[in-house]
Amino acid sequence: MEILTVFTPTFNRAHLLGRVYESLLKQDNNNFLWMIIDDGSTDNTKETVQKWVDEKVIEIIYLYQENGGMHSTYNTAYENCTTELIICIDSDDYMAENAVEKILSFWDNYGSSKFSGLVGLDADFDGNIIGKKFPEGLSSSTLEDLYEIHQIPGDKKLVYRTEIVKKYPPYPSFAGENFVPHGSLFIQIDQDYELLLLNEVLVNVEYQQDGSTRNMFRQYRRHPQGWEFGRLTAINHTKYFKNRFRNMIHLVSTRIQLKKFNIFRGHQHPVLAIAALPFGFILYFYIRYKNRN
Repeated sequence: MEILTVFTPTFNRAHLLGRVYESLLKQDNNNFLWMIIDDGSTDNTKETVQKWVDEKVIEIIYLYQENGGMHSTYNTAYENCTTELIICIDSDDYMAENAVEKILSFWDNYGSSKFSGLVGLDADFDGNIIGKKFPEGLSSSTLEDLYEIHQIPGDKKLVYRTEIVKKYPPYPSFAGENFVPHGSLFIQIDQDYELLLLNEVLVNVEYQQDGSTRNMFRQYRRHPQGWEFGRLTAINHTKYFKNRFRNMIHLVSTRIQLKKFNIFRGHQHPVLAIAALPFGFILYFYIRYKNRN
């Protein structure tokens, strides 16, 4: 029985999925299944995937859903996952050499119910690590502590226990929007569990021109309710003042956009909200300026 699910959200990325597939075929350990969540594609994604299913080289599960955004594909993956571990490989990335074996052997040696899973490294297509490695001698940490205490920059690759992600509420949906920050789940998990640290590259990543990373200001403007939820979740769960204040500034900006002028609702930090008010106004107008075209 497979231990790991590799899930790939995709929307009109049939031309890129082959790279993910080839990287999975090259894995030394095939104790995994590939779950593809098709978020309403209108290209030839279904036919492309069916050819690979028919090849029967690796186990593939294809799930189609109406377009709901990246966060909704995470909900679908978590709901349908039956393996012990789950990892997301985006459609524009590929799995690093021998990554499955590295994950499974590391988890077999060190994993336990004490941990929510493990976190490994991302690298670009030239093999350069995104950010930097974890400190030597540090075996576990929350995701937030990695960034705030240990000052580890850059995206990292999360491998969660499926049992854990199913414990927390799914990402919400908002009418007319299709984006909710993924970190709103991760910071909740951080309150209860640490992650094991695996100083190995698990995924090679590439940021597409149409990807959310390159279009953040547009995301702020198009999905204010999703961002409001994400900011409130961070404010109510972070243990770091800097993070709380930064998210409060964004919350003020978002609520101005939504014409929700009660900046105190949903949290217990009224003084901080007042302090963030002028910065939130500035951010609101800056986001409008960045989206002027």
